[in-house]
Amino acid sequence: MKSICRECLWTADRKVERCGNCDSRRVITHDELDRLTIAHLDCDAFYASVEKRDRPELRDLPVIIGGGKRGVVSTACYVARLYGVGSAMPMYKALKACPEAVVIKPDFRKYVHESERIFGAVRELTPLVQTLSLDEAWIDLSGTERLNGGPAAFQLVRLQKRIEDETGLTVSIGLAPNRFLAKIASELDKPRGFSVIGTEAKALLAPKSVRILPGVGPVFGKTLQSDGYATVGDLAAADLRDLAKRYGEHGLRLYDLAHGRDARAVRPEHDRKGMSAETTFNEDLTTAEELEGELWPLCEKLASKARRDGVASRVVVLKLRRTDFKIITRRVTLPEPVQTARALFAAGRELMAPELGRPYRLIGIGLAEVVDAVDVPALFETRETRDLKAETAIDKLREKFGKSAVVAGRALKERD
Repeated sequence: MKSICRECLWTADRKVERCGNCDSRRVITHDELDRLTIAHLDCDAFYASVEKRDRPELRDLPVIIGGGKRGVVSTACYVARLYGVGSAMPMYKALKACPEAVVIKPDFRKYVHESERIFGAVRELTPLVQTLSLDEAWIDLSGTERLNGGPAAFQLVRLQKRIEDETGLTVSIGLAPNRFLAKIASELDKPRGFSVIGTEAKALLAPKSVRILPGVGPVFGKTLQSDGYATVGDLAAADLRDLAKRYGEHGLRLYDLAHGRDARAVRPEHDRKGMSAETTFNEDLTTAEELEGELWPLCEKLASKARRDGVASRVVVLKLRRTDFKIITRRVTLPEPVQTARALFAAGRELMAPELGRPYRLIGIGLAEVVDAVDVPALFETRETRDLKAETAIDKLREKFGKSAVVAGRALKERD
């Protein structure tokens, strides 16, 4: 099979421009179409698409899902993106760029429900599904041809149609030989896209900016460019020993990625949407100082676990339980994924500030929509990566000499 129609599922063993059955031009063609088995599925502008589906009058309007003026954009629909609005952008900047946008507060209960419908359908094809968040996942369809009635490409086209028919939402899919290329492919033809990358990967990647590579943020991207590596092709042509000398293990990974290589397996055991730590007080607490004293060790505990598990998240969740047992949860989406106690504490303290003034019996801090953390050398990145280097060093000291070997200044007052 080298061609498949996305409208009627007609297939051909040759490359064609139109479907031989329904004459549609929505045909996928590739020489390796029936041999590739790793996919990345990404829901198109997920939160905004759910809201537009439920409110048809918003269909042609710019829609932003996010909080108040001090919050950030969770999702922007494709109309809003034409104005330059993007995820994690501060709301005041988003509204300045697109003042006529319709702003909707997130309804995560609804989004979780739709996510479960979509990935429930995916798991009917294979148990090898690793979600990154509510709206995207890697899928390994190796060995499922007989069970599911066709190659992975055929199954995925059928799945894409089913999701759209049953939920009214669209997804984009990338099919490739590994996770990295599958994710790149899923971004090539959004929304409602289906793209394939095979052995042509190295040539396809060569002219693209190094910023498309995992772990290459704005600062590290500038460093690579100043070192003479502006494109992925520059990295592919580089001397491996030089990359290792300059950037350590990360240089070795960059070299592999530049050649389209990625040995990571799809791991369902990493399919985790969140993690948290919480504590119940012996006596009700009211003041900021008291609550922050309980929050800090929870942040240390959660951050340490996140680092051990190799995960991070942009979404920090604060949980408070009042004396009448009512639970209050607040969340914030940060500009970059974090896994340090300092970042968790800063976010948690900001979320807690508006809730002060009454007694509480429990506090918790959590990470939602966790993803695999990418190890980026601290020299090239942000405050988060500098803090990460320090906290990772503390992890090693505590592992060797015990938890009390190193105590953060904030925690010292708790030890009497």
